[in-house]
Amino acid sequence: MSAPGRAPSAAERTVRYLLLVLVLLLTIGPFLWQLSTSLKGPGEDVWSRTPDLLPDDPTLANYAKVADTIPVWTYAVNSLIVAGISVLGNVVGATLAGFALARLRFRGARLALGLFVATLVLPGEVTIVSQYVTVRGLGLTDTLLGVALPGAVAMLNVLLMYTAFRSVPAELDAAALVDGANVRQRLVHVGLPNVKGMLSVVVIFTFIQAWDDFLWPLIVLNDPGRYTLTVGLQYLDGTFTANPRQIAAGTMIAFLPIVAVFAVFQRFFFKGVEEGALKG
Repeated sequence: MSAPGRAPSAAERTVRYLLLVLVLLLTIGPFLWQLSTSLKGPGEDVWSRTPDLLPDDPTLANYAKVADTIPVWTYAVNSLIVAGISVLGNVVGATLAGFALARLRFRGARLALGLFVATLVLPGEVTIVSQYVTVRGLGLTDTLLGVALPGAVAMLNVLLMYTAFRSVPAELDAAALVDGANVRQRLVHVGLPNVKGMLSVVVIFTFIQAWDDFLWPLIVLNDPGRYTLTVGLQYLDGTFTANPRQIAAGTMIAFLPIVAVFAVFQRFFFKGVEEGALKG
């Protein structure tokens, strides 16, 4: 470790870059291997002792075979519907709840905040039975709404928005009150412009969680036509045979929407960080 104010030596810089390269390989390596496998033809050995990252004869035939084997685009649309409901629910619900806990004064506010924090201690497996009983009681089993409903407002997102609203200076709220602004106006014109960065984080992570979820859709859905993409991809792994090239291609198809969502919203996140939190 270099002392504060002292430029790092050449050896320290070398160690830092080596560690960064190691982390990069651990993070990007599996993705590159899956991409390479999905592009390899049937004549290439994917089980060779010496890994070959670059395909000898790249082909997109594996992606076409995925579409021929399973209704991958139907599953993708189902996943988009579930993710869209979850994102909308969290953007609206977590924002309203976070603002209420951070800026409004009402009886039981601390108790409500404590209950939100307490729910984070419970693992998802503990509540999955009660969630299923609730969804079944509402008649939403074997529906995409039943899949999306339990994650429509995540407690972690409520706490993230609570923290974001708490970071907005109270003087702004006080000035808005002096000008006669009501609660809705304070939320829309004072709160939301200053928490866009955190709102982008909520959108990104809610979409990823809803898109990647496997266990809950598997429990709720019975009709194969309503399967989400993560559940439907299991049909690529046959009982007696499995083509690793097709499985890798299906994995890449499931991965691309996550990249697209992150590419769209991450710039808003960094813009929010750069703007600091305040607008004149």
